[in-house]
Amino acid sequence: MIVRWGIDQVGPLLTELRIERPLLVTSSRFADVDVPVADRFSGVRRHSPLDAVAAATAAAAGSDGLVAVGGGSAIDTGKAVSAATGKPLVAIPTTYAGAEWTSYFGMRDEARRAKTGGSGANTAAVVYESALTLDLPVAETVGTALNALAHCAEALYAGPCDDATAGATLISRALPEVVANGRDVDARRRLLEGAMHAGMALAERGLFLAHAMAQALGGRYGASHGALNALCLAPALRFNEPVVPAAIAALATAVDADDAPAHVEQLARLGGFERLRDLGIPGDEIDVVAVETAQRPGARSNPRPASPEEIAALLRSIW
Repeated sequence: MIVRWGIDQVGPLLTELRIERPLLVTSSRFADVDVPVADRFSGVRRHSPLDAVAAATAAAAGSDGLVAVGGGSAIDTGKAVSAATGKPLVAIPTTYAGAEWTSYFGMRDEARRAKTGGSGANTAAVVYESALTLDLPVAETVGTALNALAHCAEALYAGPCDDATAGATLISRALPEVVANGRDVDARRRLLEGAMHAGMALAERGLFLAHAMAQALGGRYGASHGALNALCLAPALRFNEPVVPAAIAALATAVDADDAPAHVEQLARLGGFERLRDLGIPGDEIDVVAVETAQRPGARSNPRPASPEEIAALLRSIW
C-alpha cells in the first residue's frame, strides 16, 4: 500500500498510478474538495446503502480510477465500487475509522435492516491530510477514534501486535487533546497516525465481538458505527478478559490505565456516549439483535464463544 501525507500529494500520486480520469466518491460534506478529478459523485450516505453504492458504481462508468474522500462510509462505498469495477482506489480518510486498510467493505441493506458487505477492493494508496479533520464534530471525532481503538484492542486478542499498541497509545493520548481543541493540527495528526496504525492492525488481525455487536445494531437501526463501537467495546473487553487476560493487560499498558474497559468508557463519555438508548436503540428488541450478532463472523471467531443470551446480557448492560 502506498501511503502519502498531504492533500497536495494526490495529483502526483494519480500520475504515478497512471490514473487519468478519476471519479471522486464522497458525501455532500466534501463535494467541493480540492482534488484533481475528472468527475464527482457526492451521494455517499451513512453505512453505504446498497442504492448509493449502485449509483456510485454507475457514475464510475467513464473513469479509470477512484478517489474516495470522507469517513468510513465514503471509503467503503469507494471500495465497493472498486471491487465491482476492478478500478484502483485512492482513499483519503477524514475520520479515524481505518476502513482504508482492508479489502472488504460494509454496506447496508435498508430494506432488510441488515449489514451486508463484500471484498475484493483494489485500494492502491492512502493519503492522510490532518487539515481535512479540523472541522470534524466532537461526536464523530470520538466515535470514529473509539472505532479505531476497538481495532487495536481486538487485534491484541491473538497476541502482541506493534501496530495495535502504537495505535492505542496515540489514540488514548491525542483524543482528549483533540476534544479540548478540535483545531489543534498536531493533536489531529497524532490521532490520525493512531488510526492509521489501528487500520494496519485491523488488516492483520480482523474483527471480533465488539464490532459484531456494533454491526448488528448499525444494520438494524442505522445508528453511527463509531458511536456504537464506543459503547460496545468495554463490555466486550470485560467478557473476553477471562480467556485473553494478557491482551486486556497489554491494552491497559498501551493506554496508560489500570483498567482498560473503564478507560474506554471514560474516552467514550468525551463524545457523550453512555447508553444505547440515547442512540435510539429500543430495549425491547435486544434479544433479536443478540441473535443477529451471534450469527456475524466477528462473534463466531471471538476468542470466547458468546451465546445469544450472553450477548443480550452485554447489550442490556449498556442499554
